[in-house]
Amino acid sequence: MAFTGKFEAESEKNFEAFMKRIGLPSDVIEKGHNSKVITEVQQNGQEFTWSQSHALGHILTNKFTIGKESDLVSLGGKKFKATVKMEGGKIVFEFPNYRQTSEIVGDKLVEISTVGDVTYERVSKRLA
Repeated sequence: MAFTGKFEAESEKNFEAFMKRIGLPSDVIEKGHNSKVITEVQQNGQEFTWSQSHALGHILTNKFTIGKESDLVSLGGKKFKATVKMEGGKIVFEFPNYRQTSEIVGDKLVEISTVGDVTYERVSKRLA
């Protein structure tokens, strides 16, 4: 399924527990809690530009090609190299301290991030 589109977060589960587990400071977690996240995805075949902007003005952009090593940035702002995969229609990111899967379900973008026994889920509705 094509991922291209603009999505607005409409629900989150376990935000605070996940962010604490990956080591974000409490002031950053507090600012990000309940902030409106807009995710914009541009897909051209196996090439992606994945941007997330937060209500506080923070923008995180990753460009990658499925199956090729890419330079990425984690939620905590750490730069690293990884190979993003596609598994059963889901994009799989192996960040240094957590794993994230992203998939399109109907008209929603579902992102699930896991670190240890904590799972964070964000569901976003398609805007465009």
